[in-house]
Amino acid sequence: MADFDKLVVSFLVDEVVGGFFISVPPGHVACVYDRGAGVLKRVWGPGLHLKIPFWHIAKLFNAQVLEYTIRHGFDLSIKEALGDEPVIASTKDNKTISIEGSILFRLDKANAPLLWENIGDNFVSKVIRPYSRSRISSEFGKFDSKEIGIHRNKIEATLKDELNELFRDKALIIENVLFSEVKVIESEAHRSGQSILSVTPAA
Repeated sequence: MADFDKLVVSFLVDEVVGGFFISVPPGHVACVYDRGAGVLKRVWGPGLHLKIPFWHIAKLFNAQVLEYTIRHGFDLSIKEALGDEPVIASTKDNKTISIEGSILFRLDKANAPLLWENIGDNFVSKVIRPYSRSRISSEFGKFDSKEIGIHRNKIEATLKDELNELFRDKALIIENVLFSEVKVIESEAHRSGQSILSVTPAA
């Protein structure tokens, strides 16, 4: 199965079972748009549920922990793909660095209707990618390049708290922020250089 197909199936599906039923598999929740009342506040959990044909439109969300990967070579041609190219930032001592890692997040199930109603389908490109890129760049800018390895855990914890605060009203919960590699790079060509931090993040 292509990466795009995996993303569509596992992350967000436009329409659940048509007709009279909503079929919600384990690890997922469904929200319903009522043509008269708008997006309903109720969230449907796993199981088979009744709906009104045509009048109700259901949306299926993955409620499991998902990984947003920041790595070299990530394909950004699909705007809603769960990831990004390495974040390029400047340290406090004016070193240009390349940052790779992962952000583990999940849907706030109780508030899933808010996500659908206020942000819509494109919340990776609208919220997760720009917000995380901005906060990562800002946080690493507070440290000298030689301090990053020492303060890795502090940076990860701070970013988790900051992103959770930003996403609080967007029905997204950050489970963890993990950095796998941070390198000082040559600013002109952004070629790999000295590694400050190179680890395999724990799940």
